[in-house]
Amino acid sequence: MAEFTTGVYQNEFLPDGGTDVNAIVTITCQGAGMAGQSGSGAAGEIIIVDTSGSMGPATMAAAKDAAKAALAEIVDGTWFAVIAGADRAMLAFPPVTSGPALVEMSEETRAQAVAAVDRFVGSGGTAISTWLDLAGQIFASVPQITQRHALLLTDGENRERPGRLDEAINRATGYFQCDCRGVGTDWQVAEIRRIAQALLGTVDIIPGPDQMRAQFEEIMRASMARGVADAKLRIWTPQGAQVLFVRQVAPTLEDLTDRGVQVNPLTRDFPTGAWADESRDYHVGVRVAAKAIGQEQLAARVQLALGDDVVTQGLVKATWSNDSELTAKIDKQVAHYTGQTELAAAIQEGLAAKAAGDDATATTKLGRAVQLAAETGNEEATAKLKKVVDVDNEAEGTVRLKRAVEKADEMALDTASTKTTRVRPAGS
Repeated sequence: MAEFTTGVYQNEFLPDGGTDVNAIVTITCQGAGMAGQSGSGAAGEIIIVDTSGSMGPATMAAAKDAAKAALAEIVDGTWFAVIAGADRAMLAFPPVTSGPALVEMSEETRAQAVAAVDRFVGSGGTAISTWLDLAGQIFASVPQITQRHALLLTDGENRERPGRLDEAINRATGYFQCDCRGVGTDWQVAEIRRIAQALLGTVDIIPGPDQMRAQFEEIMRASMARGVADAKLRIWTPQGAQVLFVRQVAPTLEDLTDRGVQVNPLTRDFPTGAWADESRDYHVGVRVAAKAIGQEQLAARVQLALGDDVVTQGLVKATWSNDSELTAKIDKQVAHYTGQTELAAAIQEGLAAKAAGDDATATTKLGRAVQLAAETGNEEATAKLKKVVDVDNEAEGTVRLKRAVEKADEMALDTASTKTTRVRPAGS
């Protein structure tokens, strides 16, 4: 049985007339178990492999090997299917035309799926909307599946009319989760990140075919470890209060603000997807009406709900004070994740400016990113930034754009922009 705990980090003291309350809420799960084993419904997995004509022989061979490695990680009894994606999506396995479009994993069905993957041949274009739509239809064919996860691999840019992919993303949002990977450098990070963020998944680059197998294995192992099928972040605020934002800030940045669903006039649910044994941090901003000096108020009640059951909660408080030493303090966690959010924006805006030929803006933004990465201890971002810029002064954010940069290094920096680091322990 999964157990959840909550910690709240904030400075609850507001100055006279203060209205905005910020808190970092850490939720930890232990004993999640395995996917589909909790009794709350079955688990389903779909592996989506790009089989368009741009997949060269080496990439296709690696994709087949990676897909087979992922199949090997799917726990017996899990419902699964394999999609071949090109300018249209094809159900490669199981070979059905009606009824359930997934089968339960067993030694026999795994071998049959491996044989189907071995028959992949690259041809056609890239229409990712059809891949997502088919995945949704496949999941819907087995109603007892409540935990739905897909792994999507592409090597190229989507070739559909504007808006079609976004329409498919909207249809899939809230129905299944999807981890996305791009191999090589001919795909668009922003395009694939839109899918991953909407579908509560991850995005990353696989620079070379030889790294594909390990990433597929890791993704599928992680999915199989998510024994809690679906959870909602439930936030109550008092009458007259306004939720300014709700963001997941660790292990990755995900803005959930616009995805709240009204439960009652004072409460909204925000999606978090499936959980394994892990901790996640959420930054919650609430605006309340100012109160008199000395008064206290509950600004928010942040809960994690499994269906109708609340499994843990934390309280966000506000206390008005005229002691400037109390009100001027910024909580260390809040400050850290505010910097991490700005870091992601600086990286993405800097790379966009660089691609547009605006070197001045790119230098300013990426310089600020270097400064923020150092301040927040994000060593991965620092290392990736140094492949794109030469750093003159890390503390001041003084940098120069490198003249020759590998496209894969820029894409790796872009995909890593939303990965965060936690607050460093004191003295580290």
